[in-house]
Amino acid sequence: MSAKKKDSTRFTEIRNAKALRDYFVDERFEAGVQLRGTEVKSIRAGRAQISDAFGRMTNGELWMHNAHIELYAFGNLHNHEAKRTRKLLLHRHQLRKISQALAAGGRALVPLRMYFKEALVKVEVGLCTGKQNHDKRETLKQKVEERELSQVLKIRR
Repeated sequence: MSAKKKDSTRFTEIRNAKALRDYFVDERFEAGVQLRGTEVKSIRAGRAQISDAFGRMTNGELWMHNAHIELYAFGNLHNHEAKRTRKLLLHRHQLRKISQALAAGGRALVPLRMYFKEALVKVEVGLCTGKQNHDKRETLKQKVEERELSQVLKIRR
């Protein structure tokens, strides 16, 4: 009997479900995250949440606030804090572009998803503008129409 293969249904990424509902995403950036070892193990186990997280520029550096990475179950006294601020790693020209957009006002930096790229943890952040209530209702109507159309097409097949 051969050895067991790795489980293909294993955790792959963490998504921010609220982001696309509450914001128009204007531009997306892929950023690295400065993490500790136990944080990486918790993320690999799927024990992270970025739905309340946001990005902020401080002294020319980009920081992610309110991202919750659960304590590692098998950690010891060197375990990490669950809601500490984490540094996002981007190129200098990307940082400059983001800081100019945030300084102009009316935009927010929102993490959209957290995923593994080979052995590294990456965060996809987006420069976003907030949706008004009528915009949210309109996107909800579009989703309902698309769902009904796909059901009709499915029946005709």
